[in-house]
Amino acid sequence: MASHVLDFLVLGNNFSTPEMRSIWSEQNRLEQQVAVEVALAKAEGEFGVIPTQVANTIVKKANATKLSLEKIAQEAAVARHSLMSTINALQKQVGEAGQFIHYGATTQDIVDTATVLQLKQSFAIIERDTKLVACELKKLAKQYQYLPMAGRTHGMQALPTTFGFKLAVWLDEFIRHLQRLSEIKQRVLVGNISGAICTYASMGKLGPQVEARALTILGLNTPNIGWQAARDRFSEYASVIALISGTLGKMGNEFYNLMRTEINEVEEPFSDGKIGSTTMPHKRNPAALEGLASLTAPLLK
Repeated sequence: MASHVLDFLVLGNNFSTPEMRSIWSEQNRLEQQVAVEVALAKAEGEFGVIPTQVANTIVKKANATKLSLEKIAQEAAVARHSLMSTINALQKQVGEAGQFIHYGATTQDIVDTATVLQLKQSFAIIERDTKLVACELKKLAKQYQYLPMAGRTHGMQALPTTFGFKLAVWLDEFIRHLQRLSEIKQRVLVGNISGAICTYASMGKLGPQVEARALTILGLNTPNIGWQAARDRFSEYASVIALISGTLGKMGNEFYNLMRTEINEVEEPFSDGKIGSTTMPHKRNPAALEGLASLTAPLLK
């Protein structure tokens, strides 16, 4: 039974999308953690840190989709540790080769790098959708470049402007957002597999090479130095998402006000089957626009 609004069948899509829920699901979290463990074993096998045949067995047999989340959760509740039960389940799955799973790594290596893999998946969606918004704004700005409207300051009519100009200003913001996303990608999509206290102690001198190879397998960048204690990568990612959300929220508020009955300069599409009110059939409420503004608020806080 769902206990969080994101997972509600009725309300969930007001706050998230099926794509994003799939990426940040517990199942996908497990799959990405297993992917990190497998990439580590493969890299260690290539450099002779663990036997090559053992590494091949781990790569062949490790399968997150066949692990039981329920059993992992039950063991985690007893162990009071977020990863050990996953490691134990993997070891049982691959058999004798399982003793080399997680060799040289520490919990944060796996958890953080798996989280970055999830960020990478969501990054692709955010970048795609930001481009879609920019393309739509470009089309509308051109379409309405000569459509006059009242320019307003402090909520009061000021001088004439055009609807296309208003849209072009937002387009310019989204172009900058796309530039920001491009700029942070190399800094944010970085893994870390350096062992306890980032010393590579269990992997010896080959540690940095093993890390670089494992991260290449995963499609992530390699850090200049271990970053287990540094959280700025996640913070920078969140900051850019907040900036994009700020623009979307501003657009939502602006359209919301322009849709007021007394102004009535724009209108949110009203598709077949959409309902404005349970008791007032004339209502055509700005449901999506209200959502844009309300979803922005927690991100900016």
